[in-house]
Amino acid sequence: MTAAELDPVIHAQARLRVTASLATLGEGDRMTFPRLQELLGMTAGNLSTHLRKLEDAGYVAITKTHQRRTPVTYVELTRVGRRAFEDYTATLRSLLDPTAEVPR
Repeated sequence: MTAAELDPVIHAQARLRVTASLATLGEGDRMTFPRLQELLGMTAGNLSTHLRKLEDAGYVAITKTHQRRTPVTYVELTRVGRRAFEDYTATLRSLLDPTAEVPR
């Protein structure tokens, strides 16, 4: 990817919001699907669609489990996803300030 190219998987507004929200968590930390949905103000269907794209790219991991008898879905940013988000923000900074160096 050159300095002028933004990752199209992350660049969609909804996926950028998802990725940015998950990037605020520590590495290995995760968030429940309903909490992420509430935080972003998205419908369950819309969030699911965008998470599927991010999961297909290897940027998020979805874990489905149970707490007692209640199903719980967790979402976390993978190392690949965290790196992709860091590269995305670095590229964006370089587009906004062409004199800045893009770290690799």
